Amino acid sequence: MTGADREPEYRFGRSSEMARDASRVEAFSDAVIAIVLTLMAVELLQFGPDAPDDHGLPAALAHEWRAYLAYVITFAVVGQVWLTHHNMWRYVCRVDQMLLVLNLLLLMFVAAIPFTANLLADNLRGTPGDQRLTAALYVGTVLGEALFFNLSWWWARRRGLLHPDLDPRLARAVARRFRLGPLLYLVAFAVVFVDPVLSLLAYLLLVGLYVIRGPGDLPRAGQEAASS
Repeated sequence: MTGADREPEYRFGRSSEMARDASRVEAFSDAVIAIVLTLMAVELLQFGPDAPDDHGLPAALAHEWRAYLAYVITFAVVGQVWLTHHNMWRYVCRVDQMLLVLNLLLLMFVAAIPFTANLLADNLRGTPGDQRLTAALYVGTVLGEALFFNLSWWWARRRGLLHPDLDPRLARAVARRFRLGPLLYLVAFAVVFVDPVLSLLAYLLLVGLYVIRGPGDLPRAGQEAASS
C-alpha cells in the first residue's frame, strides 16, 4: 500500500473515540453527591407540621429524633459512597459508553437516597407495615448503588479501562471487597422484617466496616511517604 492509499491516523477515529478521559465523570459524580447531601439536609433537618410548639424547643427537637437518626445514617451511607467512588475512580484512566451508563445508573440510586430517607423518617412513626415498606425501599436504594459499583468495576477491568500500572492482584482484591457490600446490605434487608430501626442501626455498623482501611483505599500518610 502506498503512502497515498494509507488511511490517515486521526486522534478521534473509529478505534480511539470509544475511550475517553475519566476526569469529567469524576467531577460530575462529585457534584451529584454534593447535591444529594445538601438536599438530604434540607429535607430532614426541619420540624414537621405535627411538631409540638407548646412545650418549647427541647420538646420539638426530641419529637424529631427519627429524622435526625435517618439523617446521620444516610449521611454516613452517602459519605461512604463518595469515599468508595473516589477510591475506585483513581484507578480508572479511560471510560467508554457502557461505563458512563453504569455510573449514571449508580448515581440514579444515590440521588434517590434523600427521598427514601425522608419517607423513612416520616413513617417510622407509622404502622409496622409502613415501617417495613419504607425501610425496604431505603435498603433497596442502597443495595442498588452497591450492585452498580460492582458492575462498574467489573466492566472497567473487562474492557481494560483501568490504569496499566494497577497490580492485577489489587484489582481482584478490590473486586472481592465490592462483592461483600451487597451481601451485607441483604443481611440488613432481612433485619427490616424484625425491627426497622435495628436495620438502620445495622447500616452504621456496615459503614464502620468500610471505614477500616482495605484493598483499594488511599494509603496512610506515613505509608505513602515510605513508598515514594
